[in-house]
Amino acid sequence: MTHPGPDAGDRVALACPSCASDEATVHEVLKPGGNVTVRCTECGHVHKERYDPPREIELDVVVSQGDESLTTTVDVPAADTVEHGDEFVVDTAEAIMQVRVTAIELADDRRVEEATLEDVETLWTRAVDNVRVNVTVHPNDGRRDDSRSVTVSVPGDHEFVVGDTADFGDEEFEITGVQVRDDAPEYRFEKLDHEGDTVFAKDVKRVYARDVTSTAWSAW
Repeated sequence: MTHPGPDAGDRVALACPSCASDEATVHEVLKPGGNVTVRCTECGHVHKERYDPPREIELDVVVSQGDESLTTTVDVPAADTVEHGDEFVVDTAEAIMQVRVTAIELADDRRVEEATLEDVETLWTRAVDNVRVNVTVHPNDGRRDDSRSVTVSVPGDHEFVVGDTADFGDEEFEITGVQVRDDAPEYRFEKLDHEGDTVFAKDVKRVYARDVTSTAWSAW
C-alpha cells in the first residue's frame, strides 16, 4: 500500500538538530517533497529532512449505537497501539462519529486489553458523541413498584450531576445516583451518589432519580 507524503501545513514528528535532542518534536511542513522542508514548533528552526510516513493498514471496526451496529474500516498506523477505552473518530457512509474502544479482538478470536494495531483483527466500539441514557425514576413515596424507566438522548459530553434537577421535555426528575460504565476512565467508583458527583453521558450506564412531583425519597 502506497501512501503520499505530507502536504504543506501538515504536522509531523521529527528530530530537530537545533533542539539537540534525540526526542522527536512536532514540525510544520513548509514545503513537501522527497526531502520535506519543515519548521520545528519548539524552537522555530527550519531544516530539510527525509520523511517516510508510517506504514498504514486497513482495520475492521464495529460501531454500536444504541440497539444498532455497523461495520466499517479505517486506515491506521500499523505500529501504533490501542487500549480498551481509547477514543477516536470514525468516518462512515452514515456519519462521522466519535467512538470508544470496548473490545480488542485478535486473529485467534482472543480479546485483550491492549495490542499493536497490526495484530488486531477487529476493534469493537460504541459511539460516544451522541448517546441514549437509561434513567430509572422512583416516586418519592417509596413505592418501588411504581418506578418507571425512561430513555433520554443527549450529546456524549452532557453532564449528569447528582443532586441536580434534570428537565427533558415531559420528564423532570432529581438525580440521586449514577452507575458508571466499565469502560469509563477516571471515576472513583462504579456508582456515584454524593451531591455534586458528575458523570459525562458517554460514561453513564444508568441514572437513578426521583420524581420531583412527589415527597422526598432516595433510591440509594
